[in-house]
Amino acid sequence: MRLALGALLLIHLVVSPGCAAVIVAGGATAAVVANDRRTLGVLIDDENIEIKARARIAGDETLRENVHVNVTSLNGVVLLSGETAAAEQRDRVLARTRDVPGVRRTVNEIRIAAPAPFASRSHDTLLTTKVKSRLLATENLDSANVKVVTESSVVYLMGLMKKDEAEKATEATRDVGGVERIVKLFEYLD
Repeated sequence: MRLALGALLLIHLVVSPGCAAVIVAGGATAAVVANDRRTLGVLIDDENIEIKARARIAGDETLRENVHVNVTSLNGVVLLSGETAAAEQRDRVLARTRDVPGVRRTVNEIRIAAPAPFASRSHDTLLTTKVKSRLLATENLDSANVKVVTESSVVYLMGLMKKDEAEKATEATRDVGGVERIVKLFEYLD
């Protein structure tokens, strides 16, 4: 009976791809929440900070051209990375972000330059993947506690970490070819 019920459930999931996606996404979300040192409330707050900051930036007409900015929040610390064509645009991005509810601190890593081309962004994505893979393979380090952001071959490491964990993460990142600089934005637990 259980086998038949399991087979019916499997058939239903295959025929209803939306349901399977919901189940898989729900399971993945539960795994992320279970492995994160932040509480569920802080995870939600960080997501809301990112959404609100991006919306404020997108809603500013002066920031629609020649701007490429990433917003990353971890425990209320917001990393702004990317490029703006002019200092005035960068200042407007900062102003739009700083007063978002829940932001404790803003780290400005926005460069004054033309937005990075697709090839550069693709290279950054590859570097992020390599760093995450290296962190995953590092002994005595829970890579789920390290958020990795890469912009123009500069790797930003964020997380709630013990000092020895942060050092392991930094050392593992140093071993990845193509990383030009590492910026540590850890909050230490000890």
